[in-house]
Amino acid sequence: MTEPVTIARPYAEAVFKLARENDDLAGWSGMLAVLEALASDPQMQSCIGDPNVSVQQLEALILGVAGDNFDGPGRNFVQVLVANDRLTLVPEIRTLYDGLRREHEGVLEAKIVFALPVDANQLAELVARLEAKYRRKVSAEVEVDPRLIGGVRIVIGDKVIDATVRGRLDAMAAALTH
Repeated sequence: MTEPVTIARPYAEAVFKLARENDDLAGWSGMLAVLEALASDPQMQSCIGDPNVSVQQLEALILGVAGDNFDGPGRNFVQVLVANDRLTLVPEIRTLYDGLRREHEGVLEAKIVFALPVDANQLAELVARLEAKYRRKVSAEVEVDPRLIGGVRIVIGDKVIDATVRGRLDAMAAALTH
């Protein structure tokens, strides 16, 4: 069975190409966010999975509820997704699109995990240091994990910066056992 992300990729790439050609990257981000919220609504999901709801009815329902949020190409995209029974792929399409957009705009995605909550100033300082180090804008996804005991772990792509107490303890344990 094909993975959803494999099926979603051509849709995301087509939307990204269209958005770039029309200089509307932010507009498409907004349309995909609205479509994702709509497609993940439990009532809408019951309609999406209902064989008694025709393609035309589902399309009319989506555009009737959120049509003001979609321009002409956005409405066409909704029609394509409905016609091809791909509304369940909207979260994957949006994730892939956002990745393509960040790459195009030169933005690095960083996952930053702190042992303890930090304030906005501390986070801003860390992000500024990362931007200086990588000479690119950094978009941070922040989490708190008390199991780290202290410090911070930063993951950017395949690079991991582990400045946590847990990481040091694990390294020490590994050194002692070898």
